[in-house]
Amino acid sequence: MLNFFLGTVAGGLIVGVLTIAAVRQPEVQARFGLKPPPVPAALAVVTKPPEPDCGRRTDSAPKGAAQEILFNRQRFWSVSP
Repeated sequence: MLNFFLGTVAGGLIVGVLTIAAVRQPEVQARFGLKPPPVPAALAVVTKPPEPDCGRRTDSAPKGAAQEILFNRQRFWSVSP
């Protein structure tokens, strides 16, 4: 009798866990009507918003003597917003 009771409780727990795991899947939710069906990736068009122009400088480094890049003061102190 105790084996039957423990088997029933264990079976109920397994069924409950599997049911919860199944209902968390989007396909099952759509089948049960809990959520609208997922839109295929081919139909969903995601556009990237245009990047704002931050006023980047277009001038290049001076062409004179080779500058030390690691310890260049201009590199550290000319930070544009």
